[in-house]
Amino acid sequence: MRQRTEYKSPYAAAVWSMVLPGFGQFYNKDYIIGFALIGFEFLINLYSNLNLALVHSFTGDFAQAHSVIDYRWAMFYPSLYAFSIWQAFNAAKAHNGRTLNSESKKRTYYTGFFIGLVMGMDCGLFWHEFAFLNQVKFFSILDMPVFSGLFFGLVLGFIGNFLEKTIYRQKRAAKMHMAE
Repeated sequence: MRQRTEYKSPYAAAVWSMVLPGFGQFYNKDYIIGFALIGFEFLINLYSNLNLALVHSFTGDFAQAHSVIDYRWAMFYPSLYAFSIWQAFNAAKAHNGRTLNSESKKRTYYTGFFIGLVMGMDCGLFWHEFAFLNQVKFFSILDMPVFSGLFFGLVLGFIGNFLEKTIYRQKRAAKMHMAE
């Protein structure tokens, strides 16, 4: 009997993890880590009041968003969120490499982006109340706990991705040069 190979889309796994950390792991059939990530998601959301802060941020009540969020717990969320997306994406890539009987490279993808994302989101949560953000009208949107985390996360994520690609290209070029 011929065994059916099942392709796992890395991008679908990443999007499912964006919806809720752990869902991408369920898509990849990594149930133990999926349940663990969902458990941490609910724990962090419960103690940080993150969902309530999101509601207040999106309704424009930023003072209330500041007052309800517990930053000690909220600082854990970027790490959980980015790890969930990164792990689901890379697990799907590894699954496809094993399934297609190709020589599986021991390489991870978008590590620089996700490290930058975590650092930026944490910095955005930590620095959202700095005085310079209110002095310039353009930066006043960054005085909001949710939007500042997203902004700094994406900026540092793209910088991390650029640095990773640059370093990877340099290493690959050096290997090719040595092989000649």
